Amino acid sequence: MKHKKTFLLIVPLIFALCLGALFFLTHTNKDARRFRQASDDFFTGSLEKDSLSLHYTLADPSPYLEAPSPASLPVYSEEGHRENAALFQRLLTALQETDPEKLKGFDRYTYELLLPYAENELAGARLSYFEEPLSPSSGMHMELPVLLAEYTFRTGQDVQDYLDILESVPAYMEGLVRYEKEKAAAGLFMPQKDAALVVEQCDQIMDPVLLEQDEHFLQATFQERVDELIRSGGLPAQDRDYLLSENNRLLRTVVSPAYVALADQIFLLSGSEGLSGGVCQAKGGTAYYTYLLRRNTGSARTPEEMKELLSLALQEQYGQLQSLTAQYRQQTGRLPEAGMNFSDFPLQDAQEILADLQQRMKEDFPPLERLSGELPACTTKAVSSAMEPYTSPAFYLTPPMDDVTKNVIYVNHSSTPPGLELYTTLAHEGYPGHLYQTIYSQLWENSRTDNPVRNVLYYGGFVEGWAYYVENLSYGYAADLLAEHGAAESQRLLVQIARLERNLQVNLYCLLDLAIHYYGASMEEACQSLAAFGISDPDTAEAIYDYIRREPTTYLKYYVGYLEILELRRQAENAWGGKFSPLRFHTFLLQAGPSDFENLGKLLGRTGG
Repeated sequence: MKHKKTFLLIVPLIFALCLGALFFLTHTNKDARRFRQASDDFFTGSLEKDSLSLHYTLADPSPYLEAPSPASLPVYSEEGHRENAALFQRLLTALQETDPEKLKGFDRYTYELLLPYAENELAGARLSYFEEPLSPSSGMHMELPVLLAEYTFRTGQDVQDYLDILESVPAYMEGLVRYEKEKAAAGLFMPQKDAALVVEQCDQIMDPVLLEQDEHFLQATFQERVDELIRSGGLPAQDRDYLLSENNRLLRTVVSPAYVALADQIFLLSGSEGLSGGVCQAKGGTAYYTYLLRRNTGSARTPEEMKELLSLALQEQYGQLQSLTAQYRQQTGRLPEAGMNFSDFPLQDAQEILADLQQRMKEDFPPLERLSGELPACTTKAVSSAMEPYTSPAFYLTPPMDDVTKNVIYVNHSSTPPGLELYTTLAHEGYPGHLYQTIYSQLWENSRTDNPVRNVLYYGGFVEGWAYYVENLSYGYAADLLAEHGAAESQRLLVQIARLERNLQVNLYCLLDLAIHYYGASMEEACQSLAAFGISDPDTAEAIYDYIRREPTTYLKYYVGYLEILELRRQAENAWGGKFSPLRFHTFLLQAGPSDFENLGKLLGRTGG
């Protein structure tokens, strides 16, 4: 009886404990479920009406959402703008109703990222018509053909989706025109010189002569991808002629006329009263610039704090440059030549350079093979001659989150000569730059969570700051390579002098960005500042001013991101003491993944010594 009585007493106790545990788990899971549902809704809402972004984000969208049929480009409308703002508002509301203490691991950190991200995007959504999708420096009329040229054909459905997207180009362009008309009505249309460039670019990008002669790069790349799909068994060979004919028809009769219509409308709008200087000159412009700084740099610093950060870095690196220049003069008896030429650099081939970089980075960066089993393939391609005047010196196309096996780096040979410049550019775009960081962070995230939401967030300061940071390291790799090939010590000094000169130049452009868009500096004042740094040619100075005017915060994205990473490194050295190593610091950044720097600092503080 004694044992039975004890059992009867224990049963209610166990039952009560189970109820308590069930209540705790249910309450905890409620927050986890709410967070996951909000994340999933935001992820799918960001992609469901944009077939191109969907294709570049997911190789196989079926686990997440049903791909739209027919595939199409997102068409701008006021209603669409409101829907996008509502998407962020729903996310923010769900986050505010979630207790982050009940979230664990990647979910907890993702929550910490999403909250300020959504708040900042909602602030930006209230500032209409400042964004310029048709910038002559980076507009969608130029980016779209590149994205189409690299649209991967994995299945026959991908080919059909691609053709459907071509069909949707006129509606997409009409949406851009609608937006530009609204910009003009708000007094924010682009200056006449920019409009003239956009018209010229539209005429050249979809050159009807090249299309008629079957020599356009969108014809060549389509044929290459179709043939590859046929060889792999993903498409019947008998479909080839029809598909090539259909692509040609759409390019000639749908896409090309859409570009002509866009050019005509921009020409007609080019007399509209617009914004000819920094964004701060317009009502709401200062608020927009502050939003853009936060979004593109990932830094929580105010414009005034960024100016101070840049000024201190400028002084420090100028002092370093003077010291190295004095050493070079002592060794050679002369000053370094302006525009130093490294045409005799030991490596000229892009693939050889990438292989060399992978070897030199091994000591200080975690190996990709531990996550992927093997190195992903990387192809380097030349930018089409038709696009050379309008594209950056090089760029890396980010692969889908669920298929990082194939990667492409485009090199614009008209602005990236072989030698040291190509070497450091490929470090920026490839190893240990964009390609390496993207794949490592993605594979690490995939191994820790199945929540895809971070793949639709934009952290330009982290991504470009990382690439600029490792580009700086690659000058040291280049100096070591030169030494291995018998170069004199003075040549190694020249490499570091080139690095410092580049940093000083980009830093100056960042300060000009703040001066133009936040403090309201005129073109004359900007040109005076450039002249003080030796850039006195009027055409060159005006071209620099125009680029910064068109692309607010672009240089800051690179350089402030770089300086924030250096600041994080100093924090890590202080916090970790003797346990600090470049390998540990780089592994921390890669495993954290693209983030804002405020949250990275907090995460670093939780790592201990």
